[in-house]
Amino acid sequence: MNDLERFHACMRYETVDHAPFWYTGAWPETLARWQREGYDPETFDLSMGGDKRHVFSKWFFPHPPFSRQVIAEDERHVLYVNHEGILMRERKDQPMSSMPQFVRFPVETRDDFGRFWRERMQPDLQQRIGPDWRETLIQARAKPCPLIIISDRWGGFFGPLRNLLGVEKLCTLFYDDPAFLEEMMDADAAFLIAMLEQILEVVPIDAFIFWEDMAYKTAPLISPQMARRYMLPRYRRVVDLLERHQVPWIGLDSDGQIDPLIPVWLDAGLNVLYPFEVQAGMDVLAVRKKYGRHLRLWGGVDKRALAAGPEAIGAELERLRPLIEQGGFIPHTDHSEPPDIPFAHHVYYMGKLAEVCGV
Repeated sequence: MNDLERFHACMRYETVDHAPFWYTGAWPETLARWQREGYDPETFDLSMGGDKRHVFSKWFFPHPPFSRQVIAEDERHVLYVNHEGILMRERKDQPMSSMPQFVRFPVETRDDFGRFWRERMQPDLQQRIGPDWRETLIQARAKPCPLIIISDRWGGFFGPLRNLLGVEKLCTLFYDDPAFLEEMMDADAAFLIAMLEQILEVVPIDAFIFWEDMAYKTAPLISPQMARRYMLPRYRRVVDLLERHQVPWIGLDSDGQIDPLIPVWLDAGLNVLYPFEVQAGMDVLAVRKKYGRHLRLWGGVDKRALAAGPEAIGAELERLRPLIEQGGFIPHTDHSEPPDIPFAHHVYYMGKLAEVCGV
């Protein structure tokens, strides 16, 4: 059974030779730590036999990207415009593993939005992927592993708007100017559809993933009622296209406490969610019990256990063993691995995960 066959069989709750499992990455500071601890990227595969998948996730970003423009800096911080047009202040010593300060966002008015969208959100795959974009897709499809398209940071109806306006401005628009809000959501739906129509004309895909990140530790950033009123109709437009092309798995990526939003996403036609952040109270076993087998689950492994060491890792994977054996679940960490995880703990975790998955 190859990785593609195993993926679909697991998602359909069918018999597999072993349960699939994934390595989903580590922060740059983590990789730097691991290299100091003996990791050699030239010779060591961090997935350690984990299932392969072909993921395209950067095609939906603003294009052309904004040029990095440094506005000010001192010994500790740099204030600059990033590739998405956000003015942000960032620590120099830990730029990827610390939270930046967002100073100004690229959209403040309708005119700003119109200009941004005209200039940077055109669905031109030749520009976004390259002149040989069709061959890129065909070659990826030929590999015996799932082909997954993730609209990372720019494919959803809250997360991308947050990147344009900031959280506070976006949340107040639901009350202050819902017409402007809907205008932006409709533009993103049209963009996603135009991108996907071109891709699906060339190859079938195994999964498409929206990106939202619309929750914090204790609750979503907007109410389920607001999500249902404004976001669900736009999800449906994209899902309808995917269903016409027989894409079997349609998912969404959001960190935080997302449980109140799950019924909205199910009603929109989604059947996969991830990564189920444990420190935000998300428990994949409880989610399966509450929402049933229609909802497939990815992630759910508490990354804090990897920092704690072998005993905690073993207990965490034993906690998840019933769901692994049931199917419809692909275990991986509930976020990229942060730099408090030693390399030896990662190696132990991946080996133990393979064992629990029956390898």
